[in-house]
Amino acid sequence: MTPSEHPPLQPREPAPFGRLLRQWRALRKRSQLDLALEANVSQRHLSFLESGRAQPSREMALALAEVLDLPWRERNLLLNAAGFAAVFPQRALQTDEMAIVRQGLALTLRHHEPYPAVVVNRHWDMLMSNTPAQRFVGLLGPADELWQRVDPGGGHNVMRLTFHPQGMQARLKNWPTVSALLLSRLQREVAADPTYEPLRQVLADVSGFPGMPSGTALEGWAQAMAPPVFPLEFDLGADTLRVFTMVSTFGTALDITAEELRVETFFPADDFSRDFFRMLAA
Repeated sequence: MTPSEHPPLQPREPAPFGRLLRQWRALRKRSQLDLALEANVSQRHLSFLESGRAQPSREMALALAEVLDLPWRERNLLLNAAGFAAVFPQRALQTDEMAIVRQGLALTLRHHEPYPAVVVNRHWDMLMSNTPAQRFVGLLGPADELWQRVDPGGGHNVMRLTFHPQGMQARLKNWPTVSALLLSRLQREVAADPTYEPLRQVLADVSGFPGMPSGTALEGWAQAMAPPVFPLEFDLGADTLRVFTMVSTFGTALDITAEELRVETFFPADDFSRDFFRMLAA
């Protein structure tokens, strides 16, 4: 075979680390130069890392992950792609090592009574709840039957419960705006990490439910003065229950499970709602 008969060389596919690094740099909207300067590495070397012409040290992989602000789960994956062991453990919430986490969560839920509070994971599966939250959900019907309708997979997913037409959607008086706000929030969470499949699946599922908002559902709030926090208004027949929520996380988590846990607490938005929850807890 003469030189002219050799097939043309194909561009080399970047190594797994390079592909991941380039993907995350694009997701974070960082140029090579910008990332290189902040990570204290030359742009040339960063280019070699992305193309697979160079391999990172463990310290370099961690430094790039820090600059890109990757969650612990994704930092482990980046290290694995570079050939290094994971740094951050992932323990099941019910293990002995996570006892202090469970205790902190239980204390938070208990101290928030008589108002509802739930613990959810990264893709909004409910892991723990206080008694007011259970009674609040019970307003929609018997718990077992309700969850079977809205989340037959058994995850007790809060987003599926909220968006499902046989869940909270049917009770929310201001559904068009609430659904647009929550859907936008879910879309932003997926956009922040499109590689996390469980959350992508939740978004895909709820997007297919009847009654989902149009892309213009928030236009009214863009043109007018919005309240500091938007209340959810639940139809109770003769009355309206108005609540808003706050989400909190662990500030010093070093475990993947702990980092991904969120506590969503519900607060009454008026006197009637405050009295209603006190009555519900009695």
